[in-house]
Amino acid sequence: MERVKKEKNELWEWSKALLIAFGIAAIIRFFLFTPIVVDGESMMPTLKNGDRMVVNKIGYMVGEPHRFDIVVFHAPEQKNYIKRVIGLPGDRVEYKNDQLYINGKAIPEPYLDPYKSEITEGSLTDDFTLEETAAQVDKIPEGYIFVMGDNRRYSKDSRLIGLVAIDEIIGNTNLVFWPFDEIGFVK
Repeated sequence: MERVKKEKNELWEWSKALLIAFGIAAIIRFFLFTPIVVDGESMMPTLKNGDRMVVNKIGYMVGEPHRFDIVVFHAPEQKNYIKRVIGLPGDRVEYKNDQLYINGKAIPEPYLDPYKSEITEGSLTDDFTLEETAAQVDKIPEGYIFVMGDNRRYSKDSRLIGLVAIDEIIGNTNLVFWPFDEIGFVK
């Protein structure tokens, strides 16, 4: 009888430990960090189709997006997109001769250098102003950002879908955890 009681107690302790572990895992997954798989080539060469990344969900609960952050957000087609923040609230964004201008000042984009060096014809990013994009504004309003994929020729981003509400951002990401040979932080 003592042995049966001890086995029941041990089973209960194991059950509690498993429930607590699953509860903690669920909290982490839904509120703090979540995995995501890169779908498509819009962020090449920085990210490749099939890369698996960790999305930090808490960063923007306590702070705001920064220029050049890689963010995951809810897109209009009920999908999640991964893009780079180019314009912040209050910014005027323009591209001229493959150069980014924010509020009239040329801004370097070193993460594009490997891709630009491979282009033999034309430019990576076509010329545009905010007014000429789907955003159709001269300045990014409060609560919104302008995003673009690093593969500028083949990216469905703010030029086509418009501005992204900061409320639609799931989180930022810069950690690839799969494939194994690509593990690390991206810029």
